[in-house]
Amino acid sequence: MRRLPPLTAIEAFVQVARLGSIKAAAEELALSAPALSRRVQALERFIGRPLFDRRHQAVVLNADGERLLQQIAPALDSLSDAVETMTSSTDVLRLRLGILPLFASQRLFPHLAELRARHPELHLDIDTAGHGVSRLGDGLDAVIALVRDVDPSLYAKRLDRNSVYVIGATSLLEGPDPVTRPEQLAKLTALVHRDMPDTFTAWRRAAGLDDLEPAATDHFDSGALMLEAAAQGLGVAFMHESHFEDAHDPRLARLFGISVESPYSYYFVCRPRALTQRPVRLFHDWLIATVADPSV
Repeated sequence: MRRLPPLTAIEAFVQVARLGSIKAAAEELALSAPALSRRVQALERFIGRPLFDRRHQAVVLNADGERLLQQIAPALDSLSDAVETMTSSTDVLRLRLGILPLFASQRLFPHLAELRARHPELHLDIDTAGHGVSRLGDGLDAVIALVRDVDPSLYAKRLDRNSVYVIGATSLLEGPDPVTRPEQLAKLTALVHRDMPDTFTAWRRAAGLDDLEPAATDHFDSGALMLEAAAQGLGVAFMHESHFEDAHDPRLARLFGISVESPYSYYFVCRPRALTQRPVRLFHDWLIATVADPSV
């Protein structure tokens, strides 16, 4: 049987290839950067050729490295799965998922029966508390976050792009003084989500109304409650197009018809090493294929 390079060298190579950074890969493998570099160099010596182009702040796979990664990464993942299966005391795979309640109810839960049918062994522990990204690796395996951008040291996959809508009660369009002009916001309360503080500012700027101020601004940490408050006539909500469309609530109406690209998107986020865990990878692949907008 042909002699193989050390498994630790293969693992180091795959992590650096996936992350594009010696420092980030070293943190994932709990090694010092010099120790990780030595493992990669040991694999290059074994193969007899370099696998990366070294640059000042990063390492980039060359053609040989790309070819090796394509062949070796699936085998390493399969090996990891086999060890995980043998060492697990149960047939249940469990994913601890941080998620905002509105995304869960509107976009995720309508498809979960399909996930269960495809992967009956996979179970989700749902966590709707805030600050999910900061708790990755400390209680959470993965997060579906609504953010502007994601720390580059984390793995992130954008799930959608959206427009900011002004959403109010249908009654605002009725009566002797219907709300049809943006300037009328000066007499209304703006409802803004704490995770999306810049939605009103972005909409106001795009509408060319930089000096417009609402009568008051009320902040929420629940999108579902924002929609209900808007439906009850307590204010107008600055939320995403998808939030409005997926609500299917006849009490709600889009106001003004001004289309504004949102500075926020939903992302699937996890630590890069978490993608080697079977529950995370199964959920990630299903989510991208089933729930994510294919145009992003």
